[in-house]
Amino acid sequence: MKLFSRILLTLSFLVLVHAAFSQAKRKVEDLSDEEISTFFERAQSSGMTEAQLEKAAKAQGYTSADIAKMRSRLTQIGDTKTKEKTTTSKSKTSSKRTVSGKLSTKKGAKNTDEEGSEDVSMEEEEMVDSTLLPKKKIYGANLFNNKKLNFEPDLRIATPVNYTLGPDDELNIDIFGEVMDNYTVTVSPEGTVKILNLSPIYVNGLNVEAASARIVSRLRQLYQGLNRPGSGSSAIITLGNVRSIKVTLVGEVENPGSYTISSLATVFNALYLAGGPNENGSYRSIRVIRNNKVVRTLDLYDFLLKADQKDNIQLKDQDIIRVGDFDSHVELAGEVRRPMVFEAVKGETLKDILRYAGGFTDKAYTYSLNVRRNTSRELKLLNITQDEVATFQPQNGDSISVGKIIERYENRVTVSGAVFRPGVFAIENGLTTVKELIKRAEGPRENAFLNRATISRRKENYDPEMISFDLGKVLRGELADIALHREDSLMVYSLDSLREYQRVSIFGEVNKPGIFEFRTGMKVADIILMAKGFKEAASYAKIELSRRVITHGNDNATNEKIIVKTFDIDGSLNISSEGSQYELKPFDIISIRRSPNYEVQRGVTIEGMVNFPGRYAIPKDDQKIADLIFEAGGLKPEGYLDGAILYRDSTVVGVKLSEILKNPASKNNLLLMENDRLVIPRVLETVKLSGGVQNPIAIAFVDGYSLQDYLDGAGGYTEYADKRNVYVKAPNGISTKRRRFLFFRINPRVLPGSEIVVPEFPTTKKGLTTAEAVGLSSALVSVALTLTTLINNLTK
Repeated sequence: MKLFSRILLTLSFLVLVHAAFSQAKRKVEDLSDEEISTFFERAQSSGMTEAQLEKAAKAQGYTSADIAKMRSRLTQIGDTKTKEKTTTSKSKTSSKRTVSGKLSTKKGAKNTDEEGSEDVSMEEEEMVDSTLLPKKKIYGANLFNNKKLNFEPDLRIATPVNYTLGPDDELNIDIFGEVMDNYTVTVSPEGTVKILNLSPIYVNGLNVEAASARIVSRLRQLYQGLNRPGSGSSAIITLGNVRSIKVTLVGEVENPGSYTISSLATVFNALYLAGGPNENGSYRSIRVIRNNKVVRTLDLYDFLLKADQKDNIQLKDQDIIRVGDFDSHVELAGEVRRPMVFEAVKGETLKDILRYAGGFTDKAYTYSLNVRRNTSRELKLLNITQDEVATFQPQNGDSISVGKIIERYENRVTVSGAVFRPGVFAIENGLTTVKELIKRAEGPRENAFLNRATISRRKENYDPEMISFDLGKVLRGELADIALHREDSLMVYSLDSLREYQRVSIFGEVNKPGIFEFRTGMKVADIILMAKGFKEAASYAKIELSRRVITHGNDNATNEKIIVKTFDIDGSLNISSEGSQYELKPFDIISIRRSPNYEVQRGVTIEGMVNFPGRYAIPKDDQKIADLIFEAGGLKPEGYLDGAILYRDSTVVGVKLSEILKNPASKNNLLLMENDRLVIPRVLETVKLSGGVQNPIAIAFVDGYSLQDYLDGAGGYTEYADKRNVYVKAPNGISTKRRRFLFFRINPRVLPGSEIVVPEFPTTKKGLTTAEAVGLSSALVSVALTLTTLINNLTK
């Protein structure tokens, strides 16, 4: 079998190799990438190694040079697929931002932007792949990258008084009072509004208040006394839909170009629309140019730090916003609240930069700051002290690192152990010595061990050191006081900690036996009370006390290790009782025994065919099964004695009840035990057959049937039946095995309710049957012939 399996695997392997190189005699250059990929996947799926593939290729006529070319082609295909996956995973989608208007670009600007974005993406990709460094965060950049922020102008506000009207602005004219009328007019490209029956009114360049006065003055031609005191008519002019204006953003912005926005928009609106300054752009010098003049310079840090929008002016048509190059970038790292890159302008100091960063954290090391500076040739390191922070002016490219304070104290000492107030204290005036430290800790406790205390200290080289001294003499002034050093730890030991925990134990007939803390003066009666008193079964006589014999050294050596004392005690624990007043010592063990005459109630249960089934008490120790049946009123006529079973602790005890009733002195008349259960069933009328029979079944009991008769009724034995070890399990649980005497077979008696059990041999077979061997051989020969034919056809 093993040899044939190897032959079969070899033939299968050859078929797969031949199939993988079925394109033999073709040049590598003539194969397409798809054919090479398919060939390689098929070869991999066959499970062949690289050496096996190379051997099979040479067998098909390929040279070593061809194999090298194939390997090079596979490498190129793999690199191409990897780049395609990388480009797909790193492709970006640009989100459109609108501010009450549409983005307008010059012809061809879209393609230029897309190409620029693609170039930037490739540069970022190359940078990440080469350096694997995270991009530094510039303070203020999140203002324009946060999708949750929205700088769209609010068009539902009241008409701004200083709003300048222009073409496409819409005005609502409401007339009320004695005359009710309404006009909605739009400013024309010529800067006028037209009202029916009136000549055009020029409002271009006027604010809403001035335009309202001019329009009302002209409306008085139609409405006499309009808006004058005592007149019955009034007019209100408000701004309706606003016009759109064009602004241009140039310089170092993310998306420079011309934008169509609402005339209510401000500088922030336009900056947000363009994505804000880029990584080279300035956040401190953003100029608004109007009519070739700089009308305002915006510093975004004023808004970020103080929410100051005094320079966030409203834009006008054809305004230009120019974002210049930053003057200086300074990086703050380490223990500051906002570690990132900040833009500094001329004249600002390190104190200003720290203010932009939110100041130091609570764990910052401010004694000295490290500044890394780029020079014309190399790096330079500067150390800035606390006093120099307010005057030091950072330069472009400076990187300032704020370290963390050391996790140790310059003046801490610790006292622990047997003092009233253990803890941590500071070395200061009035607390420089051991005696002063103990006084600050409110003195030693009553159980303090004053003969010896220790100080754990570190040497100058930081090696640990322990200093031991007599604390009592130091406190009494008999020894010189000891000066404390930084990080000293004083330990005052207690007497309790220097000895084994003292306890006494009590076991036996008490309500709460266990171990209790020893107390000087404790008596036997005291520990009995702590154990919640005696149980009812407790004996007051022969109470045992065991005590250790403690010796130190070899003096007074004795062979006696334990002292045992036995005594009686008064159950009332009267203080005058000698036994109750026996004084205890540490580690004594008290044992309270059970009274010999105390007995708890015990009971047994009888069920089934008796006149009075139920639970019965065991009144005496020699109570037996026959006594229980008598107490239960005897058996009923249908009671089946041979089927009686006794259950004891989940175990079936086989009893011969008929023999017990005939002869109460029989050994089968067992003594009853607590919770025994005797079950006497009705007469059973079947015989069960199980195991190695053809038809496991229950057959009606027939008086006079032999064991073989019942086996025949179950169809006889099976192929694996163990005929010699057949046994009969009687209704009472006792099993009897078939026996042989000389040449005679003695079968056990079959009673009603019995079970005939035929054991079986193990069914595990060794080897194959003849038919199975012939069938398997035929199948293998057919497979071999098929593979041979297939190989021949492929090689032709």
